[in-house]
Amino acid sequence: MQKSRFSLAICAVAASLLAFPLAAEAGAGCGGASWYALGSRTASGERMNASKLTAAHRTLRFGTKVKVTNRRNGKSVIVRINDRGPFVRGRVLDVSKAAARNLGMISSGTAKVCYEVLG
Repeated sequence: MQKSRFSLAICAVAASLLAFPLAAEAGAGCGGASWYALGSRTASGERMNASKLTAAHRTLRFGTKVKVTNRRNGKSVIVRINDRGPFVRGRVLDVSKAAARNLGMISSGTAKVCYEVLG
């Protein structure tokens, strides 16, 4: 049985979508966030710098820009994903100390946030 050009094109598109998952890159989410300021290396290989606006996310690609908003006070910051985590149930992001300062969550250590992928 010979496949039509159309069905071959559909198979090629489906295969490319499976090879490059878009779900982790698209959209937004809400949940808990905490902050950290370790001096170790991040999962991306760069040294953690608490004074930079960076964050850890379980699946977003390294280098992805994300707008994070503290749901309690409405403060927002744009961070760059450079690490993996958090590994605590209910948390969606770990942010650097600088990002936490901008979000107004230094003293509490955690906050309920929403995030939006910018690119």
